[in-house]
Amino acid sequence: MENRPQWGTRAGFILAAIGSAVGLGNIWRFPGVAYENGGGAFFLPYLFALLTAGIPILILEFTIGHKYRGSAPLSLARMRKGAEWIGWWQLAVSFVISTYYAVIIAWAISYAYFSFGKQWGKDPLNFLVGDYLKVVDPGTVGSIVPGVFLPLVLVWFITLGILFKGVKKGIEVANKIFIPALVILFLIIVVRALTLEGAIDGVNAFFKPDWSQILNGKVWVAAYGQIFFSLSIAFAIMITYSSYLPKKSDITNNAFITGFANSSFELLAGIGVFAALGFMASQQGVPVSEVVSKGVILAFAIFPQIINELPFLSGLFGVLFFTSLTLAGLSSLISIVETYVAGVQEKFKISRTKAVAIGGGLSALISILFATQGGLNFLDTTDAFINNYGVALAGLVEVIFVVWVAKELNSLRDHADGISDIRLGSWWNISLKFITPVVLGIMMVMNIMTDLKTSYGGYPVMFNVYYGWLVAIGAIAVGFIFANIKKWDHSLYKVPHEKGVSK
Repeated sequence: MENRPQWGTRAGFILAAIGSAVGLGNIWRFPGVAYENGGGAFFLPYLFALLTAGIPILILEFTIGHKYRGSAPLSLARMRKGAEWIGWWQLAVSFVISTYYAVIIAWAISYAYFSFGKQWGKDPLNFLVGDYLKVVDPGTVGSIVPGVFLPLVLVWFITLGILFKGVKKGIEVANKIFIPALVILFLIIVVRALTLEGAIDGVNAFFKPDWSQILNGKVWVAAYGQIFFSLSIAFAIMITYSSYLPKKSDITNNAFITGFANSSFELLAGIGVFAALGFMASQQGVPVSEVVSKGVILAFAIFPQIINELPFLSGLFGVLFFTSLTLAGLSSLISIVETYVAGVQEKFKISRTKAVAIGGGLSALISILFATQGGLNFLDTTDAFINNYGVALAGLVEVIFVVWVAKELNSLRDHADGISDIRLGSWWNISLKFITPVVLGIMMVMNIMTDLKTSYGGYPVMFNVYYGWLVAIGAIAVGFIFANIKKWDHSLYKVPHEKGVSK
């Protein structure tokens, strides 16, 4: 009899998967990426990428976790013993991301507080980098910033507290609260934004198609990149989450629901963000194109400026927006930390409480680096390199291994078909055998060429080497080290419920 924790309900799993997928990038990255890559025309390659990479990989990872019943390292080891290092590599990537992702959530908590009285003043950008983060030159650590450190402690208190409670009583319960609350809050934001002067101009700018971009290869790569980074694939998250599913689970349908829910929220975010940007452009008497931004600057400089110009209840709008960022961030952070908690617990045969304390505690300590005056610079470079050469590359290796090395695609397809209402067609095989590896391979080449020609972000070359390249390479090294420092207990190679699975 399997003793592995399980989700209490199917809805609990789906909400947790959606909570992992819907993160900060949905709100501050997608709208800008879509606008820069053809506006309305971008949705064609975006939908194609969702159906040929996003959902196929979701189904793949859901099936791996469900069939092999373990964390990413254990599941891949059960598939083929030599593949364990890939799982640990993915866990190392998740660990790195968790260390700085928590800090961004801390910023959001601070800004929810700053919204009362609009404490960022008339120049939100200078307030962000000067008064709040107190940014120093790249490579300089500086002192701890109290305004970041204190909410960071709260972020880790909430995250680890939820993880200590386990899968059913912790993660599932939290996501049943966070995700509905996030959707309700963001719907209020969108409705309010659409009533502002100039909002329609902003939305029109977002949806206006530039069909001349449709044949641009960079646009298609951008679409695949957005899908890939948005859906929490290749983080080991979906393998871990699906390993907690009961024997009878509609894997394929769950993947479609998760994928389309994530994309729906991105579309909603695009409407809300560009409605607000349209208002800002109207107030300043400039075209929408002059106020478009994304990432940290959009969230913590542009949006405060928009809030400054709102006619009434501006502080409330700020509270709602930054609370939304906080909820989106927390649901994703919980899933990220759960990956290495599960891996450490299984590998070293320790209790969940110890695994959370060790894994989450270590990540919390390292995250203090990003709460210093030099934190923004460290965060920016680490994020860029660990995503490009951690998440994306690990995903490429995972797909190539499963499809071409282990040759498990048909076996996994049979497993998914045996328990799902929607049967997988040849599109799934074609997508994972050819389309996804080719596109991810092109992404890798383009990223490497760009980063070799120019120093990322204009930072000193050695700064990018230490906090970019070495971090990304270090994650791979950790994969090999953890795969070899201690062998699994032989009994763990037996897969619970591997045979006799039926609908």
